[in-house]
Amino acid sequence: MGLISKIDDIGRPAWIALTVLSFILFWPIGIALLVYLKWSGRMFCSKRYGHWNTPDGSNARAEFRDWKRRHRWGRDASSGNVAFDEYREETLRKLDEQQREFRDFLDRLRAAKDRAEFDDFMAERRDRPPVPKEPPPAASPTA
Repeated sequence: MGLISKIDDIGRPAWIALTVLSFILFWPIGIALLVYLKWSGRMFCSKRYGHWNTPDGSNARAEFRDWKRRHRWGRDASSGNVAFDEYREETLRKLDEQQREFRDFLDRLRAAKDRAEFDDFMAERRDRPPVPKEPPPAASPTA
């Protein structure tokens, strides 16, 4: 029984610990170990289970597609009551519209504030007396 099979028996935490330790000791070994783990399928997506299959045998892609069909952004797609579903969709549409209007209002408010601050700055700058320029230092006569 080889070293790799012993580490496989311990599982993923052993591979992670070995990778971290190899980076600490000598970083090229750590990179080589990461490449090996990716290539062999011991980390990330395992070749033993297939890219979308999980260790328990279920198909993650099919589960995600089913979940997406049943849910829409965390909400059930249908409550079973058509009148309620229409009311909910109309209410959500109104809320989205109000949110968009509020964002537009905030953008206009920020722009007005920025414009007022800029105008104040420019007025203050215009009203400031000009700074007299200092004459260039006279060259000292060398003896």
